[in-house]
Amino acid sequence: MQPPPEVTLQGARLDYGGKTVFRDLDLVLAPGSWTGLLGESGVGKSSLLRYLAGCAHNAAQVGRLTCSDGLPLGGRIAYMAQQDLLLPWLSVLQNVTLGRRLRDGSHRRPEVLAKARALLAAVGLSERAGDLPARLSGGMRQRAALARTLMEDRPVVLMDEPFSALDAITRVRLQDLASELLAGRSVLLVTHDPMEALRLCDRVLVLAGQPARLVSELTVEGRAPRATDNPAILAQQGALLTRLAEGQVAA
Repeated sequence: MQPPPEVTLQGARLDYGGKTVFRDLDLVLAPGSWTGLLGESGVGKSSLLRYLAGCAHNAAQVGRLTCSDGLPLGGRIAYMAQQDLLLPWLSVLQNVTLGRRLRDGSHRRPEVLAKARALLAAVGLSERAGDLPARLSGGMRQRAALARTLMEDRPVVLMDEPFSALDAITRVRLQDLASELLAGRSVLLVTHDPMEALRLCDRVLVLAGQPARLVSELTVEGRAPRATDNPAILAQQGALLTRLAEGQVAA
């Protein structure tokens, strides 16, 4: 994997359907760091991820997106959307190796299949590798989508509510797994769960307003994944909830 660059977004604006989602938005993703993004539903968190991923289709957009190494960001991003986006005619294993199939046809190589099966084992889907997505529960589909994201092995990872359809126990386990397997990458995590953001991220941003803007930033101490009963994390959770409430009022 290439070392992740610092990603800088300056003066970003996104207009969709006659509405300005955000404008004059500046954001820096530190290399090898997790950034959490919270805010009320509909404020523009997913739109910001699509903007960064270059897939904000049918929207007018301006802004300057640069990387510290001077290279384009395109081709160095793995993007996990809210929907699992599994292709219904492919098996779980084939969905996990889809990127290799589309890029260079290497999806049948033994080393590629071995890596994909190891990731499916890690997310608890070894026995469902040959199943079609229609046979999976919502939580299983999301785990398969997580395995596909991890399979891409990209230096910058954008994740949009990746654990939202999981039960509490599986959610914590996969948070830990993602933290381990994505160590050293630059991750932008959209979530509605303040504790999830505090467990996994080095800093947490709050997006609020119409048009949206970044209204708050909180730095999280300690090494991720952090314990849910850590007194410092619990105190920050209270502070973060207050900031979210203030952001929603300001919106």
